[in-house]
Amino acid sequence: MKLISFDALRTLGLPGVRYIKPDRMYDHLDEIRDADWLLFPEYWQINTLLYGLKKKIFPSPASYYLGHNKVEQTRVFKAICPEHLPQTAIHGSSRSALQEILDTFHFPLVAKAIKSSRGEGVALLETEIELFDWAANQDTLYIQEKLDIDRDLRVVWVAGEILDAYWRIAPEGGFLNNISQGGRVSREAIPEVALDLVRKLATQLDIDHGGFDLALVDGWPYLFEFNRLFGSQGMLVGQISFSEVLLRHLSQAAGVSAVS
Repeated sequence: MKLISFDALRTLGLPGVRYIKPDRMYDHLDEIRDADWLLFPEYWQINTLLYGLKKKIFPSPASYYLGHNKVEQTRVFKAICPEHLPQTAIHGSSRSALQEILDTFHFPLVAKAIKSSRGEGVALLETEIELFDWAANQDTLYIQEKLDIDRDLRVVWVAGEILDAYWRIAPEGGFLNNISQGGRVSREAIPEVALDLVRKLATQLDIDHGGFDLALVDGWPYLFEFNRLFGSQGMLVGQISFSEVLLRHLSQAAGVSAVS
């Protein structure tokens, strides 16, 4: 099996992988055409690889397109599992849109940039003035109710398997749960109902690589988002081999049994 990676770090340890820098793609078209799989291309490469060269990519096209920003995935989640979404509004930043938010939500509320990670681009808004100040710097408003939680759940999904699941608990007096923002990790009492939701959604949507973030309120799972490229900070290294799971998935999908 011939594998080409466009991300050396994410495929480190995967045997037999040929690394090509994304911006050198056009210098290696013959190799790319001959490969069985192209791994972790950048977003700008997707249409060329999929539709121009008719190649198989990992993560899946759905993982790229739905994971591109919060708006894209939230619209899909709202169609297939609205009961698992916090109250969410996606608007322009016009005066009328702001008034609709004020008429619909109660403070405090959570505002998120549509493309963000690691807890960046997320704000807790407690007043109308803070909402208007946030909107002044945003073309698209992504607003959610603030759930009464002190932690969220990260579920790592790769190639049809849950590789890890852990709570990210906010520091004392903190708002953000992200490990990069001072949150701590716990693997106590991981709710199966949340894992089942991730399995169902990822399978239904053909997502094969993502870090899903959820909350649990009175035993009910709420889905915030998934990140196609997620950090490994907090993951239990060695619990299940990422390389082993990925290689098995690629081999089965390509109908071969070994890397050549």
